[in-house]
Amino acid sequence: MITKSAMVKDYMAKTLVTFKPDTDVLDAIHVLVNKRIAGAPVVDDAGNLLGMISEFDCMKVALDAGYHGNWGGPVREFMSEGAKTVDADMSIIDLAQEFVTSRYRRFPVMQGTRLVGQISRRDVLRALEFLAKE
Repeated sequence: MITKSAMVKDYMAKTLVTFKPDTDVLDAIHVLVNKRIAGAPVVDDAGNLLGMISEFDCMKVALDAGYHGNWGGPVREFMSEGAKTVDADMSIIDLAQEFVTSRYRRFPVMQGTRLVGQISRRDVLRALEFLAKE
């Protein structure tokens, strides 16, 4: 049993790639592919979280292009709104439970109403590996 306390804020990514809702989705896809990330938060000009854009969401671009000849459009047309978030002070074990019971691969991390990071399944595994060595 892991007895050490570990919080989301200890293992989350703090340097985030974010997109604005009016970013062209093809530009967002380019960034996701080149930075080898599976998704990123979408924020307004004040930094408020509006949603997430993921590889899954970007599959809609391929479908639109194939069926309708529409290549691209703004991220707002493809993103998932109402993103499920986690608190920076949540325990890693509780977060692991969230991942087990949801389809999400990553969560935006909030401190109050402010977006402060993002945490993925891999980050949780890294935390568990570190804690198991302690």
